[in-house]
Amino acid sequence: MSNTAETQPTPKAVVLDYLDALATGDLDRLRAFFDPEATWTLAGDLPLSGTWTGPDEIFGSFVAQMVARLVPESMEFEFVGVIAEGERVLAEWKTRALARKGGRYEQHCLAVFTVREGRIAAVREHFDTLHAHTVVFA
Repeated sequence: MSNTAETQPTPKAVVLDYLDALATGDLDRLRAFFDPEATWTLAGDLPLSGTWTGPDEIFGSFVAQMVARLVPESMEFEFVGVIAEGERVLAEWKTRALARKGGRYEQHCLAVFTVREGRIAAVREHFDTLHAHTVVFA
């Protein structure tokens, strides 16, 4: 019997690899990090706030709707750091982009990732929803 702890990447390594992939914008590569039943929950009262289930919803609806409001070529990510304990990883980053309606989107993001068996099982994201509403959703 093999020990899966020895064969699976650590949760921290999975999230760091995901964050590296995020900077490339390669959606197929990003989708591969997620368990088929993964959830992404965005806190707050934005039109996109709520819980999205599975890579198809996460990337086909949630991410697609957000990116549609931004100029993709202008998007920049600055990774601040990660803290890991067990299967949970807290990641902090800054997102900068131009909004299609004008204005500069400069967001400080925090997300708690849950990683199981080498795949992202859940994400709970938190950021300044007032700023997002004012710049991106107004």
